[in-house]
Amino acid sequence: MAAEAAMHGLKGSPTNKNRGRKMHNSSLENAAKSGLEQLRDSFAALVMGSSLLVFAASAHATLPIQHWQTASGARVYFVENHDLPILDVSVDFAAGSSRDVPAKAGLAAMTAQMLDLGAGGLSDDEISRRMADVGAALGTRFDLDRAGVSLRTLSSKAERDQALAIMSKVLQQPEFPEAVLAREKTRTVAALKEAETQPEAIADKAFYAALYGTHPYGLPSSGEVATVSALTRQDLVDFYDAHYGANGAVIALMGDVTRMEAAAVAEQLSAKLPKPANAPAALPPVQAPASAVVRNIAHPAKQSHILMGYPGMKRVDPDYFALYVGNYILGGGGFDSRLTQEVRDKRGLAYSAYSYFIPYAEQGPFEIGLQTKRDQATEALAVVRKTLADFVAHGPTQKELTQAKNNLIGGFPLRIDSNKKIQEYLAVIGFYQLPLTYLDDFTKSVERVTVASIRDAFSRRVQPSRMVTVIVAGPEQGEAPPATK
Repeated sequence: MAAEAAMHGLKGSPTNKNRGRKMHNSSLENAAKSGLEQLRDSFAALVMGSSLLVFAASAHATLPIQHWQTASGARVYFVENHDLPILDVSVDFAAGSSRDVPAKAGLAAMTAQMLDLGAGGLSDDEISRRMADVGAALGTRFDLDRAGVSLRTLSSKAERDQALAIMSKVLQQPEFPEAVLAREKTRTVAALKEAETQPEAIADKAFYAALYGTHPYGLPSSGEVATVSALTRQDLVDFYDAHYGANGAVIALMGDVTRMEAAAVAEQLSAKLPKPANAPAALPPVQAPASAVVRNIAHPAKQSHILMGYPGMKRVDPDYFALYVGNYILGGGGFDSRLTQEVRDKRGLAYSAYSYFIPYAEQGPFEIGLQTKRDQATEALAVVRKTLADFVAHGPTQKELTQAKNNLIGGFPLRIDSNKKIQEYLAVIGFYQLPLTYLDDFTKSVERVTVASIRDAFSRRVQPSRMVTVIVAGPEQGEAPPATK
């Protein structure tokens, strides 16, 4: 969920550390474009650029979210807006990598990846060409909690109907062709083998494994070479039938359709989804580390890659805004953050040092990261640990908090300044069943945060002496310093 996490300001570095990823986009750029398609492309580019201004003027106005259920039980969230002739739609399911089991790690990702690679009698190339014909963009998305399909289309009836008909096939009639599965397994295995040589990927995988242990969040989202190689078409069919049910679907719509049209779209997209006997089981709670964990991993890289973290917050969490604002001050605010000031500005130990929370259904990670020269890794890690310990013990200053609030509240309109961004928020609100007033209440919730509430939340939720630390390509000699006591 990189985009979504970034919208919330939860990620403090432009480096994408989120394990959720967009698995596949229809290859619109590969389709031959007729004169009509060129015209539609130009129009779409104009629409997308113009959409940045649609909601900026009314960013703090009430957002009229409409909510209902389809006849098959799917939850629907809709915002009607006719300023632009476009419709954004997504359908999400509790089918992320946390639904895998160790022996079939990567199954959830492969299922999501294959949804639009053959469905309802259409090949993956035919799906791409027919979407390109009407200037629409279809994609699938995937993270630890969710998997789903998204669509952006012109709202004119002919184009919209064709795009939605294809989306319906992708959602309700995926074929998981044997030949395509073999191709995608080969690609995924090649990517996994390449990742095994990359220090950043090595650090990320080791960090999640050390932080979450046997919890489903600790499984590698793309799987392992052995588990992906062993996947069969029947595995994908069974996973789809069990996890892509109508009663667990969340449909989010934003744009140029009426309430009646939106209801018809929602019924079209959900009526023929599977009807599993059981709803998705709740994930087990995350267990915090009982003591500090340090993993040193040898690698020939010239720079050390350091990740440090602890179980963070849930999407629905009473400490959400205190941790969110506090993290902006600690490591999420770029050059204004304490970590950047201490590690980069004062000591020149790294180009950047960042921290972020990624909230999930259960506790997602609180993570601190940096890269530094190998011979500076021990010093840099000591500075990070001291900075974190000081922040947890004392919290921010009032000056830091005021600046953070001004930046977060002042920048909030940019997070809802387009149809697409609002639609992505709708999907999050629906999937995690957040209040329908979540966006309206956002800046007020930030404003209510105090120095005391940040200090209280961090002291309870982050334990500097029990952090998980992973160092890839560490110092040539000696171990990393012990965790702060």
